[in-house]
Amino acid sequence: MDLSAINPILLVASLMVAATPILLAAVGELVAEKAGVLNLGVEGMMITGAICGFAIAVETGSPVMGFLAAAIGGALLSLIFGVLTQYLLSNQVATGLALTLFGLGFSSLIGQGYIGIKPPSTEKLDIPLLSDIPVLGPILFNHDLMVYVALALVAAVWAVLKFTRTGLILRAVGENHDAAHALGYKVVRVRLLAIMFGGGCAGLGGAYLSLIRVPQWTEGMTAGAGWIALAIVVFGSWRAGRVLLGAYLFGGVTVLQLNLQAAGMAIPVEYLSMSPYLITIAVLVIMSADKSRAALSAPACLGRVFHASS
Repeated sequence: MDLSAINPILLVASLMVAATPILLAAVGELVAEKAGVLNLGVEGMMITGAICGFAIAVETGSPVMGFLAAAIGGALLSLIFGVLTQYLLSNQVATGLALTLFGLGFSSLIGQGYIGIKPPSTEKLDIPLLSDIPVLGPILFNHDLMVYVALALVAAVWAVLKFTRTGLILRAVGENHDAAHALGYKVVRVRLLAIMFGGGCAGLGGAYLSLIRVPQWTEGMTAGAGWIALAIVVFGSWRAGRVLLGAYLFGGVTVLQLNLQAAGMAIPVEYLSMSPYLITIAVLVIMSADKSRAALSAPACLGRVFHASS
């Protein structure tokens, strides 16, 4: 095994790219869960965003239009979930699972004509002077725009939840929807907006996979990224900063195992490929060991059906 073939600077830079799709989906799911909604359809929304973004980018020649279409596609799919769970009061777990299955099937159908097609390239932001800084330049200042959009979204979500009235209302709805309703807040409306925001973010994450991370369309290309995003929200104790850390941890392990394969590590490829998922599960088990702490972190009304009595 030749470890000298692994460039640590490129490894860290690749980590940020690998973590971005999961980070986008996870920060959207964080907002939905903070509002008290458990949406297990993240995988379905991501794969829908992947094909919507890919198709529109190919047809228009514009990656920007592709990402916009991906966000809209994910948000519209999540709206179906919102109507079913918030108005028709269907079970959130079952509806989320159905949403994932629907998204996988829908994307497979739409993507039949796009197999083997190359999407328009998305240029990196080569920031003058900053990108030339040794070590830090290639790591922090030589990425595509969506890497920075994901980081900006995390910062914005953290600030809104912590410092604004909107964040206070969102958290109030997630902690005690009956009390929020008694105070005059529109619980269903708040949750629908949170669900659509989560769907839009998941769609962006899916489009990042099909347009930048793996610039092609492949059926089922999310490969469990939506489930990892769900796990990272729990790992992060429903806090934006920890969600960022969790996404980068998973991205780092993913990139490291690819580099170890290229370096010829004497471990079967299958074991290296499953390592990011195994480590994620191990971290979740450790985090869940303190049940009282986990219970205090989770929104009190997460997954509970709200029915206005008046």
